[in-house]
Amino acid sequence: MSKMSNWLKAGLLGAAVVVALQMLGIIPCVGCVTWLLVYLAYGGAGALAAYWMPPVRQLGPAAGQGALAGAIAGAIGGAVGLILTLGMATFFVPLGVLGEAMGGTGLDPSTLWETFAAVVGSITCGTGCYAFGVAIAAGLGALGGLIFAAAQPE
Repeated sequence: MSKMSNWLKAGLLGAAVVVALQMLGIIPCVGCVTWLLVYLAYGGAGALAAYWMPPVRQLGPAAGQGALAGAIAGAIGGAVGLILTLGMATFFVPLGVLGEAMGGTGLDPSTLWETFAAVVGSITCGTGCYAFGVAIAAGLGALGGLIFAAAQPE
């Protein structure tokens, strides 16, 4: 059985932290803080990948290992965030819209359009943000690996 690479272990550990933060982020007002912690987790995953590299840590390989770890954390954590966003758009938004429509005298036809727009908007914006988020995660992971290797080459 082959040994799991250090960047993959660091990325999976970072992903676990990011997923936990994504779950906490759906709580009102907590999401205002968790986004910053998610960015720190990406950098931390990169630093952890560099930490697990054998000494003498060189800057280039440490940044590369950190970028891979950050990308893994960003891809998995971002996927969970996207699923949470889509779940909220397909469940909570329609409930609110339908609740308002039912409160009146009848069902407003625009209710269906608002529900459809919420779901499609979440899918399109969420997918674009997901790709951009993975790129940011890789960059922050590379930065974390680079800083750690510069501070602790041995």
